Amino acid sequence: MQADVDRPVYTVEEWCVTEPELRLDRLPQSESVFALSNGHLGLRGNLDEGEPHGLPGSYLNSFYELRPLPYAEAGYGYPESGQTIINVTNGKLIRLLVDDEPFDVRYGRLHSHRRQLDMRAGTLTRTVEWTSPADKRVKITSVRMVSLKQRAIAAICYDVEAVGDPVRIVAQSELVANESLPDLGKDPRVAAALESPLVSEEHVANGTKVILVHRARESGLRMAAGMSHDIEGPNEMACESESSPDVGRLTVSTRLEPGQRLRIVKYLAYGWSSQRSRPALHDQVVAALAGARHTGWDGLVAQQRAYLDEFWRGADVEVDGDSEIQQAVRFGLFHILQAGARAERRMIPAKGLTGPGYDGHTFWDTETFVLPVLTYTHPRSAADALAWRHMTLPLARERAEQLGLAGAAFPWRTIRGQECSGYWPAGTAAFHINASIADAVVRYIDATEDERFEREVGLELLVCTARLWRRLGHHDLEGVFRIDGVTGPDEYTAIVDNNVYTNLMARRNLRAAAEVAMNHPDLAADLGVSTEETASWRDAASAMLIPYDERMGVHPQSSGFTNHSRWNFAATKAEHYPLLLNFPYFDLYRKQVVKQADLVLAMHLCGDAFTDEQKARNFDYYEGITVRDSSLSAQTQAVLAAEVGQLELAHDYLAETALLDLHDLAHNTRDGLHIASMAGSWSGLVAGFGGMRAGHGSLRFAPRLPSGMSRLAFRMRYRDRLLLVTIRTHAATYELLEGAEIELVHHGERFTLVDKPVEMDISPVPSRPRPSQPVGREPLPRRADPSVRTN
Repeated sequence: MQADVDRPVYTVEEWCVTEPELRLDRLPQSESVFALSNGHLGLRGNLDEGEPHGLPGSYLNSFYELRPLPYAEAGYGYPESGQTIINVTNGKLIRLLVDDEPFDVRYGRLHSHRRQLDMRAGTLTRTVEWTSPADKRVKITSVRMVSLKQRAIAAICYDVEAVGDPVRIVAQSELVANESLPDLGKDPRVAAALESPLVSEEHVANGTKVILVHRARESGLRMAAGMSHDIEGPNEMACESESSPDVGRLTVSTRLEPGQRLRIVKYLAYGWSSQRSRPALHDQVVAALAGARHTGWDGLVAQQRAYLDEFWRGADVEVDGDSEIQQAVRFGLFHILQAGARAERRMIPAKGLTGPGYDGHTFWDTETFVLPVLTYTHPRSAADALAWRHMTLPLARERAEQLGLAGAAFPWRTIRGQECSGYWPAGTAAFHINASIADAVVRYIDATEDERFEREVGLELLVCTARLWRRLGHHDLEGVFRIDGVTGPDEYTAIVDNNVYTNLMARRNLRAAAEVAMNHPDLAADLGVSTEETASWRDAASAMLIPYDERMGVHPQSSGFTNHSRWNFAATKAEHYPLLLNFPYFDLYRKQVVKQADLVLAMHLCGDAFTDEQKARNFDYYEGITVRDSSLSAQTQAVLAAEVGQLELAHDYLAETALLDLHDLAHNTRDGLHIASMAGSWSGLVAGFGGMRAGHGSLRFAPRLPSGMSRLAFRMRYRDRLLLVTIRTHAATYELLEGAEIELVHHGERFTLVDKPVEMDISPVPSRPRPSQPVGREPLPRRADPSVRTN
């Protein structure tokens, strides 16, 4: 049942993402969209029977294999090996035979096929009616979940019902390691390293329970996967279990009369470790399975709903007037929660645990785009992600020493803390990753007043990142502090002097480190911080060079940037984007062309460094040269467009970032979801149209809505308060749902929120000409009635 490619893949609903018919042409995309995770374990939304598939995938956070990083020419400081997340033991499989005919949607007759991701229940439900080639009809219903409450556990409730005639049913519930994957890449050395990466150490079958233990061939990491079952059906059933090094199987056979049902509840447990022994991991998985079976399927479902109810109570966003954005922002929040909820001092990858894109690495995306969302909606997960960075400090110190720097040099891309980027101009030289981590620390401390975190995690992260900036930069002959030879967020402009974003973020980092060190002098002394050192941080921050082009009346992205020739956008064909795949980097580096918002991002995160007039002029200037070859760009452009009064343009950019994966706009959702872009749907609404900014104990709002929205409401947490902000065209209402009174700022006006809602007027935004974008790179305009696709 393959539909027309032009028809929508998913219906538009407030709380669900529904695929009403099977789209084999979009199967890889749906496997990412329907992925379930809890930050520890991730299962792609593959069909239960395993085939057909686009890309099989079961992942454990930070479980990786080593692979070579080949270079045409070696260089000092180049990483010698990379880390790649691997597809671990697949426990999703439940194969079905109907009178000896394998259930396969490509054969027989598929009468109906529906899948639905429920973002309140945290489950993926699939309902199928199918007639086999031998003319036997069955109805299949499966419900899948990855528990947000019981970290090691996933579960599947699988029902088969006979329709019309009696049928013989055989169901095979399996664990499969080293399953075949599609093309692993062009480099045969990489493919060889990732071919069958798991080495069997143990396999045991006992009753309805099977345990497999493996280790990764090169990294040596050890993992265990187990399954156990509850089975309901006719009195006459046969059950048999078996195991081999890479396969564990439970086979259930029975006969179903019309209307009779076989139900299999499959409990899955996963664990891994770099240090624990095989028996210890075996026992861990057995214990997790016992706990899950004790809870039972209904109990797991109830726990999942309760967990999500509490999350949505403090995180939900409501949008009136654009139903696609309404669905997308909840979809984004749901997947962001899944990426970090139970990561527990492990990283949040750029794709979460939804696919193998970017080799499963984490980047600066996490701290800059994802953690702001978690800080104000699920702060514990933000703290865990930063605690993971703290755990990797020894490796970051080693890297700084190798590079001849002080403090810590955090990796551009990594899984376990080692640098995995083989391209140093965009990797090693992009030191702003340090500032992103420091910024996330400052934001979290401000939003939570978590003093224990500040003492145990935040202080050392701030000190080590500040030390890098102090060594990396220098005072010139005029006493100005410069940071030369770095790459900012825009990867089309590499190895530059005084990137404005980098310098502003470094300045914030240096000042925050000095302040927190002063707040905890004893702990700072233990880290070797002296009064002289904090004074040097303050001096560097005060003397930081922030380039400004007086002639053009704008901030150059870096020193001399506005003197470069502009890229010839008019002569660039649509099929030549993204530029990095069609033009040499040296040409990109010496032209005014921006891959992703850089100076504009500086205006978002360091807004107090710019006047309102400067923001407007800068925004207009960089709109004309930004091509958005990065999925990270649109959300920042949405936020700043809203701030400078370009509300309709902000709406256009918001849609681009929010719908990136649901509409597969970049044609690569098959490799996993863009977690940072989905964070952009929240940022575009809350920081953009809500105008939310926070810092130094102050929470400020400057709300305004585009014409396509009649109402925006969002919940957020700040300093043990739960707030509800409701925005309409002419007024905003602020409510304190939980916690003590708080002072807020609305369009510059201070007021105190206590136990009654406060309504504040919104004045009309001054009209300004809409800026132009490079030819062919304009965002798609939002149509007048986005609800036309609502089911």
